[in-house]
Amino acid sequence: MAGSKVVNLALVQMTCSTDKRANVDKAVERIAQAAAEGAHIVCLQEVFNTQYPCQSEDHANFDLAEEIPGPTSRRLEQAAKQHGVVVTCSIFERRTHGLYHNTALTYDVDGRLAGFYRKMHIPDDPLYYEKFYFTPGDTGFTIAETKYGKLGVGVCWDQWYPEAARLFALRGAEILLYPTAIGWIPEERAEYGEAQHSSWETAMRAHAIANGVFVGAPNRVGVEGGLQFWGSSFVANPNGTVLHRASSTEEEIVIVPCDLAMLDVVRTHWPFLRDRRVDAYQDITKRFIDASSSTSN
Repeated sequence: MAGSKVVNLALVQMTCSTDKRANVDKAVERIAQAAAEGAHIVCLQEVFNTQYPCQSEDHANFDLAEEIPGPTSRRLEQAAKQHGVVVTCSIFERRTHGLYHNTALTYDVDGRLAGFYRKMHIPDDPLYYEKFYFTPGDTGFTIAETKYGKLGVGVCWDQWYPEAARLFALRGAEILLYPTAIGWIPEERAEYGEAQHSSWETAMRAHAIANGVFVGAPNRVGVEGGLQFWGSSFVANPNGTVLHRASSTEEEIVIVPCDLAMLDVVRTHWPFLRDRRVDAYQDITKRFIDASSSTSN
């Protein structure tokens, strides 16, 4: 492609133990491996330095959180600088006494903190009791401007919301990244598993198409407590085509070349941003449009 700008995007899919230091050591090793294999951007999964903490409402789990900067974020800063790669992830942030967030950090190739985003959409479902732990983000849908591209980094539940993807894109994101911790409740897998996985992937492929961007979602893998994480980390291009999908059971580093010049080609053929009726979307900020409040011309 004329004028191509290819960046190699790596997604790290891994298991996590109860040993926080071991998890960070493993992640740093994976960053080094991805860099050695040519990666420019390395994205880790959601709260990669611990097992997923929200399967129960347990005050002891707040001890897993860290201030920023803190031990984990400093290791990532060092890894980014040492290997000359962009590193992004999510960690359990302790902001102050009694105030915690699920926070995405992005470090540029020189170790500079290029992106800071606090998870906006907080779920509350069986084994996903995140409202007990995380305060909704107050950063807005920020962009990380890095040497290798402009990144919009949401976190897990954010990946279901077209409004969030659109706002990242409108701020200039070329790649949307969603560090993820999603899996099956094993006794529900036979009945709902295939549909759940398909919906998850389809929602993000739709973001890629509707916004003309690349999308990457690194998910954890393995069994933790009552959840079987389904892995299947993937990268989709601006046409929504899945360029690589990882194993559903094994650890893996996904490395995919992404030609950012493709954004202009796709957006000029499917000019969704051009044709948006920005004058007619005021009601999008309402929780619901009740019939009684509707008006007719």
